[in-house]
Amino acid sequence: MSEHIAIIEDQGVMEIQIDRPDKKNALTAAMYRAMIAALADASARPEIGVMLIAGRGDAFCAGNDIADFMAGPEGGAAAFDFIQAIAAFDKPLVAAVQGLAVGVGTTMLFHCDLVYAAPDARFVMPFVNLGLVPEAGSSLLAPAILGHAKAAAMLLLGEPLDAQGADSAGLVTGVVAADLLLDHARARAAALMAKPPQALAATRRLMKGDPALLARRMEEEARLFRQAMASPEAREAFTAFFEKRAPVFPRG
Repeated sequence: MSEHIAIIEDQGVMEIQIDRPDKKNALTAAMYRAMIAALADASARPEIGVMLIAGRGDAFCAGNDIADFMAGPEGGAAAFDFIQAIAAFDKPLVAAVQGLAVGVGTTMLFHCDLVYAAPDARFVMPFVNLGLVPEAGSSLLAPAILGHAKAAAMLLLGEPLDAQGADSAGLVTGVVAADLLLDHARARAAALMAKPPQALAATRRLMKGDPALLARRMEEEARLFRQAMASPEAREAFTAFFEKRAPVFPRG
């Protein structure tokens, strides 16, 4: 397990708390592996009925730790394994989001059933800005949930969506005062625990639709993402990021 992932259990609800506030909860390979292990543990144990994901500090999750992600193949492999695990998770998922939710910090939410956001939440999917393509099925799920126009603004332009915009677009279940956010999400998770589990699971499966469609899209995204990682555009984008300058993308 990672020192930056805390696991809490209470009356059938397992919480994953991302605990790297000094780095805005940016995710390393070790953190991904710890969350994958927690999801597998929760899935295997019948006494665990709901998973809640939250971030400590003033951000939910700033996405991948870029330095860790670029250090070797393990960062990318762990990230893809995590999104596969959360997409396939077979019990209700609740999220409590405050502050930044960048990259996978947003795309993981498309796989959650209930998402509660503080008023300062900001959702950003800057993949194109880094010379990359969307992941976690977001190229399919973002247009389906947000509508094409909102999804295009986020995925093509990299524009952020604030909490009220996310609420209006259907990305979040509701906006909750920051000091009440985690308690509210915990109360909703407890409410799910009180429901008949078989009916709840069947309803969730029906709502999610054909898993094969999502799996195919995620596989296509992963293939294109790996290709993009090796592209001149991505090299320029990441170099510019580390050099703290604007990237220059040649055309033609």
